[in-house]
Amino acid sequence: MRVVIVTDAAPPQVNGVVVTLTTVAAELTALGHDIRFITPATFRTVACPTYPEIRLALFPGGGVRRAIDALTPDAVHIATEGPLGIAARRYCVRHGIPFTTAYHTRFPEYVRARAPIPKAMTYAWLRRFHGRAQRVMVPTPSISGELAARGFSNCVIWPRGVNLERFTPDGPQAGPVGQATRDKAAPVSMYIGRVAVEKNIRAFLDLDLPGQKWVVGGGPDLERLRRQYPDVHFTGPQAHADLPAYYRAADVFVFPSRTDTFGLVLLEALACGVPVAAFPVAGPMDVIGTSGPGALDQDLRAAVLRALQVPRAVARAHALQYSWSQVARLFLGYLAPIARL
Repeated sequence: MRVVIVTDAAPPQVNGVVVTLTTVAAELTALGHDIRFITPATFRTVACPTYPEIRLALFPGGGVRRAIDALTPDAVHIATEGPLGIAARRYCVRHGIPFTTAYHTRFPEYVRARAPIPKAMTYAWLRRFHGRAQRVMVPTPSISGELAARGFSNCVIWPRGVNLERFTPDGPQAGPVGQATRDKAAPVSMYIGRVAVEKNIRAFLDLDLPGQKWVVGGGPDLERLRRQYPDVHFTGPQAHADLPAYYRAADVFVFPSRTDTFGLVLLEALACGVPVAAFPVAGPMDVIGTSGPGALDQDLRAAVLRALQVPRAVARAHALQYSWSQVARLFLGYLAPIARL
């Protein structure tokens, strides 16, 4: 099957959307399918307001149309709601081409964190965007329930996976932290991900915790937080392939976000044997819940202190149930094949 995936999120961006799409594409390619991407790489772009690391395609309608026509896909999947996604949706609707979409990001909450735009208005736009899709792939039952309550009627559960051969408890550790720091008096609490307002990182940085705090990643708030929290170790952006060494150096992974739809980093941390501390919200509730590989609490400090008591083997064992191959097969089964005369 030839599948066209239209996405506004693509390398060199490093985030959960990019990792998910590229990994699923690799899995399906290994099964003999032909996966083609339409990304901003072949368009003129402009920096996303308030987030210059993200490039948005300018006037992509004609380019998207020509790309889809030339590729003659058996199925079209629209992964994001940006300019490319909008152009692809418009083309598919106009020509009666079935398509699927995905809900990777709580876009209304992210917009509201940056501008005084009511969430209800953005959700109404998203409901219209996804309403014509054959299926909307969402990462967890919690997110599916939230969207159903807002009038979405075509959601299916499409979870995430983790590379269990790359993200392992055994291997090198980053920087000066290592086995010697793993005593209960000086643990390493670590956040890995985008350094941006919607990630609620201050909720972690403001905690009174023993030991060290590390923040691994880049984003628009990095330099500001570096100045405001001089006692925190900020590494800046790191290549995805280098992240296992950072996870292994941590005693607890702190996930302060209240707006993520899943949190791929949760699985990566667990696969490296690192217990997770988070708020009891969608994403952490679906991945961690009450199953034991971490701790959820509205008091994030209490969650961190409890998670520090979780054996690393318990965290690793929980991650073993998440397979990218199964995620790829689900994706394939959810696609809407295009009928050919």
